[in-house]
Amino acid sequence: MSERRTEIIGLESTTVPTPDGAALAVRLLPQADPSAPVVLILPAMAIKAKYYLPLVTALHAAGLTAAVVDLRAQGESKPALGEGPGFGYRELVEVDLPAVADALRERFPQAPLHLFGHSLGGQLALLFAAAEPGRVASITTIGTGSVYWWSFEPRRRLEVLAQGLWVGAVVRLRGRWTGGSGIGPMTGGVMLDWARHLRTGGYRPGGSTRDYDRLLRECALPVLLISLDGDPLGPESTVRFLSNRLRAAKQHRWHIDRTSGLTHIGHASWVKDSELVAPVVGAWITEGRPPS
Repeated sequence: MSERRTEIIGLESTTVPTPDGAALAVRLLPQADPSAPVVLILPAMAIKAKYYLPLVTALHAAGLTAAVVDLRAQGESKPALGEGPGFGYRELVEVDLPAVADALRERFPQAPLHLFGHSLGGQLALLFAAAEPGRVASITTIGTGSVYWWSFEPRRRLEVLAQGLWVGAVVRLRGRWTGGSGIGPMTGGVMLDWARHLRTGGYRPGGSTRDYDRLLRECALPVLLISLDGDPLGPESTVRFLSNRLRAAKQHRWHIDRTSGLTHIGHASWVKDSELVAPVVGAWITEGRPPS
């Protein structure tokens, strides 16, 4: 891992190469204790890693080594969106996350790895951990629910299904998603996998041979699922649906509403209250203390 300094004192920027030629930008803020738990933040679709820097600093203040990666073709990762070959969930889960996990293990060989995924990042975290549970100590997700249309509230189901069918049709016609309907620009492969999951409820990434639905059922790792009150993209019903699929997991739930002390409870704006979210997540990771 090559490193350089960036805007936060002690924050390191590194580049992790993948076997297929991508270069993933990772920022990390290490603890002095090399055995301190490492938390890897996986961003939402089309959100850059630097958006999560408040969370990085807050997790570090909670006693954790914190890292955040720009997903393939997002932020500072290369190649940029539209400049390299297409990819989907398979590359993100089966190529990129193993490479980042290997790099973090090389840098912090004594430290357990914990995943913190936001929205799409939560889906990726769960799929990777379910497939390779020996490499992950726990998973935390926020704003992450199933995107299966039936998991939404009854009044929204047809709207969500229609959106999924529309996105799938546009991507098949154009070969990519240029943005719209609340979804940022993204490669066609990711959007086809997303639309397939929305239609069917199953995780069947294009080109993968893994049975992710079975792996999720059998995953016995600790999982903290955080939902956000009024979140239209990951409403509580979808988080509950996803929770029910994790049959063997040691689960805890935390529903954030106005009684939680946060003032920013939107799908992405919760990051502005990272100083309130991070201590709860840190206590769950280090002490096994569930959110109250």
